[in-house]
Amino acid sequence: MPVKILIAGGFGVGKTTTVGAISEIAPLTTEAEMTTAGIGVDDPGVRTAKTTTTVAMDFGCVTIDRSLKLYLFGTPGQARFGFMWDDLARGALGALVVVDSSRLDDCYPAIDFFERAGLPFAVGVNAFDGRLAHDLGAIRWALAIGDHVPLVQFDARDRLSVRDALLVVLDRALDRATRERGED
Repeated sequence: MPVKILIAGGFGVGKTTTVGAISEIAPLTTEAEMTTAGIGVDDPGVRTAKTTTTVAMDFGCVTIDRSLKLYLFGTPGQARFGFMWDDLARGALGALVVVDSSRLDDCYPAIDFFERAGLPFAVGVNAFDGRLAHDLGAIRWALAIGDHVPLVQFDARDRLSVRDALLVVLDRALDRATRERGED
């Protein structure tokens, strides 16, 4: 069974890295060199040597078991590409919102989008350099997300860590589908 999952979040939080870490195929990326035109518009943060940016989407896939294959669609992080999110979200079962704990403001648009769309999502806090700028409780409070939204720490570079974060998204989506089926 093919399942579409979005990998979303702000600019430079690790979405492309997340897709690439777990994809069984060479991920399709639409990376372009950042230019001087992006200075003051695209801020990847002080801890990065980022020189490229996603201008459309990333795509990868991973087989969970014999009956379940995830198709991962990474969204672009800059606000100017926000018009693409509705199309990318069409048919998705859920989403992983990737967050940089030192730049929480960058993830608000993604959280707002999925809340408005009613799409199940989990928040994955990318542990850059193996640590977070704030603990998970403080991050949950700052993001103003309820306890019903899973919040996990993960490492976008580590295949097993990404797998575990995606399984949380699947669990959330399955829980919602089960509740909706019970209401019918």
